[in-house]
Parts: sequence; C-alpha cells; structure tokens
Amino acid sequence: QEQLDESGGGSVEAGGSLTLSCTASRYTFDHNCMAWFRQTPGKEREGVAWIYTTDANTNYADSVKGRFTISRDNAKNTIYLQMNNLKPEDTATYYCAAKGGGACSSISLQSSSTFSHWGQGTQVTVSS
Repeated sequence: QEQLDESGGGSVEAGGSLTLSCTASRYTFDHNCMAWFRQTPGKEREGVAWIYTTDANTNYADSVKGRFTISRDNAKNTIYLQMNNLKPEDTATYYCAAKGGGACSSISLQSSSTFSHWGQGTQVTVSS
C-alpha cells in the first residue's frame, strides 16, 4: 500500500477558502478512483468528493456541493480539493484516498473500505 502525499490544510475564518493537494505515484494515479474523505473525533470517516482520473468524472457529498471542487492534474499525478465558502462544520482532518484501480461508483463515498491507499491526513479548521 502506498501512502499518498497530502498538503494544504490550515486555519481559516468562515467564508474563507483553502486548497488541498494529494500526489500519488503514476501507477496509483492512472485510471483510478481517487477521493477526499474527512473525519472528526468520535465520528465515522465521511466521503467528501471523488474523481475518476481517466475522464475527470466527479461526485460530491450533498454537504459540500456548490462549495467544493475536486480536480486533477495528470501531468503531476495530483488531485486537488478547492474548498470555498468554508463553514465551521467543515472542520475536520481531511484524507486523500485511492482505490487499487478502476472507476468510482455511486457508492464510493460511502465505502471508505474499498480504498487501498491513504494519505496521512491534513487538518482543516474553520472558525466562526
């Protein structure tokens, strides 16, 4: 299993923006479902957004639709999570994840156990 390389967390005020980055090896990145999850203490890991790196097809949790954008840069083996209009309830540790290959599905955000590779997590704190 590969540890993905995340960066970009931090502290912002409500309404602010942050961008997270996640870099994988070429082998893991190509033709794969990659996603962002988040977790707060005492709660289960929550799927935020996924992207299929082959065609850039995306899907979002209802709680972030219209505010977050997931994208990828094939040349850099990197996915991004642009987070706008951040709210205090977005405060969490954010994790990048990648499957072992293949497309995402409609339930990928509810199936963290189907992801094989994970980042170390990056903290996002939004103050009111």
